[in-house]
Amino acid sequence: MIEIFKTNVQEIEQSNMIVAKLLEHFPNSKINFDLEDCDKILRIHSLSISNSVIIELLNAHGFHCEVLL
Repeated sequence: MIEIFKTNVQEIEQSNMIVAKLLEHFPNSKINFDLEDCDKILRIHSLSISNSVIIELLNAHGFHCEVLL
């Protein structure tokens, strides 16, 4: 399953920290950011994904995150 999110993450250091935190919750997942995209895309490829956990985790670190339809 692949889920794509729109975020306001701007810096590579921020994205690296978020990926590390997400991997704690979703081990064995492929997670990456496309910070060059205007929507600062977060892609997660995993067997199971909880959109609410992902959104809450980013919000807890001060970032906006929403599912991109």
